Amino acid sequence: MTTPPIPKPTRGPTPRPVTTTELALPGKRSGKVRDVYPLPAAEGRPAALALIATDRISAFDVVMPTPIPGKGVILTQIAAFWLRWIEERGLAKTHLLSTDHTQIPGAALTPETTADDLAGRTMIGRACRVLPVECVVRGYLEGSGWAEYQMTQSVCGIALPAGLTQCAKLPEPIFTPATKAEQGEHDENIDFAAAANTLGDDMAARLRNTSLAIYSAAAEHAAERGIILADTKFEFGIDEATGDLLLIDEALTPDSSRFWPAEGFEPGHAQPSFDKQFVREHLQSLVDAGSWNKAEPGPTLPDDVVIGTRDRYQSALDRLTT
Repeated sequence: MTTPPIPKPTRGPTPRPVTTTELALPGKRSGKVRDVYPLPAAEGRPAALALIATDRISAFDVVMPTPIPGKGVILTQIAAFWLRWIEERGLAKTHLLSTDHTQIPGAALTPETTADDLAGRTMIGRACRVLPVECVVRGYLEGSGWAEYQMTQSVCGIALPAGLTQCAKLPEPIFTPATKAEQGEHDENIDFAAAANTLGDDMAARLRNTSLAIYSAAAEHAAERGIILADTKFEFGIDEATGDLLLIDEALTPDSSRFWPAEGFEPGHAQPSFDKQFVREHLQSLVDAGSWNKAEPGPTLPDDVVIGTRDRYQSALDRLTT
């Protein structure tokens, strides 16, 4: 079912898209959206990472060839807001040190990647050892959770009541971990026992409890602004210099979460969204028509999907952070 449109937000000119970065720094790693560069220790700052959010967009674990201009800047604003919000409330320590792109040495800039390209889309984060499990929390039944429930009446080994419909609110939020897939591969939902086998019982329990606490607090914040936080995923790491558990990467953005407008919410079908579900639905229509098989390379996105996606991301920023 195609979801209805979300009203267009008020926004300024669309910036030039940044699809990749090329800095004169060794050790670059590229994820689906972010380019990550190690930064040496500087005065008053430990060794760190520069995480640069490009305008790439992925769906079904495939990076699309068409960028969403300005998306990386919007993502960085949302992620930085939430990371600071989470720390201020004592919910978790985070990797975020700064959003000042000038902390990247000027000598690292290149003709392909200028200071203007980095402005607004850069986070400086603590370097850490990444834990190999994605921490997914679901408050509503959609996506892979809905698909699994239809087959087993459970999600990641957690039994749920009979008779739930698509997008139904769950009796309480559930922790449904997943493996971290390499680019081009698909994440795999696992049960808590499998996560504990990978992480150890104590760490798995700590991640579950922290993830659920962050979700519950963030869902309340979003609800006060007319938004349902249906589900989200977190990543964590260990700062090996201090032993601290850190919330890393992004948090509670439209790339890592499902956000629905509370007004008009009605379970039983797909919901309008402030996230990349708009892209997924377009791509699913191609899959249903037999013109794409969810494998690389992804198909080119039409202009209306690009514009509609950016509008949804901007609406999420405007409503969640004011």
